[in-house]
Amino acid sequence: MLPTEIEELKKQILSISGVNPKKCMVCGKCSASCPNYDEMEYHPHEFVQMVENGELEPLMKTNSIYKCLSCFACLERCPRQVEPAKIIEAVRVAVERQRGNLHLPAEKVTEFLDDDMPQQAIVSAFRKYKK
Repeated sequence: MLPTEIEELKKQILSISGVNPKKCMVCGKCSASCPNYDEMEYHPHEFVQMVENGELEPLMKTNSIYKCLSCFACLERCPRQVEPAKIIEAVRVAVERQRGNLHLPAEKVTEFLDDDMPQQAIVSAFRKYKK
């Protein structure tokens, strides 16, 4: 990515999230409270710092954007109210926008359901993967 593209994408992510990453003091409390910490390649505080530093290419390629549970435990623990989950969500939205119309339409959801899938996963999938 060109520096101008990175800067434009950073502006887009910050606009979508509404978060000011400069408030982050990199204490790591958000990551320490993340229930899915072990499953994520990049942790909540790393997302905040990587967006702030313009290191967006690795974030756009990581599966960590889909591993965030959107539980907002990171927000509850943040002493500066930085809201890392909103930044992760914004990166996910930016990735999905670049992909275009490759989301799962509501009519197709029943094809992927099984008896072990919790209802919360279905609702979460709609929120995460649709435009």
